[in-house]
Amino acid sequence: VQLQESGPGRVKRSQRLSPTCAVSGESNTTNYDYWSWIRQPPGKGREWIAYINYSGRFGYNPSLKSRTSSSRDTPKTHLRLQLSSVTPEPTHVHHCARQLVTAGGISYDYWGQGTQVTVSS
Repeated sequence: VQLQESGPGRVKRSQRLSPTCAVSGESNTTNYDYWSWIRQPPGKGREWIAYINYSGRFGYNPSLKSRTSSSRDTPKTHLRLQLSSVTPEPTHVHHCARQLVTAGGISYDYWGQGTQVTVSS
């Protein structure tokens, strides 16, 4: 499975941030796989934003839920994230990843390289 993020790179305050994740090798996935969006601010740990699967289940970080939506297309080739009402912040890297849930907790086995996003005033 290969994941490749893309996005606008720079948006302005109060605009919508909309990265896309292209998924290939999807024959190795199922409708029950969970796909997450995760962001990483500079010098800080990763922050989970949302998950989605192709069976229609969604989940959002409570702190971002009111501003977040995620979607996927039917051919299972692209995932999309929308984060609205953004505020100025240093460049974050947004990743998509396949999420695994086991008895040991949540982990991620496939990652994209990430797309950098800067929110300017």
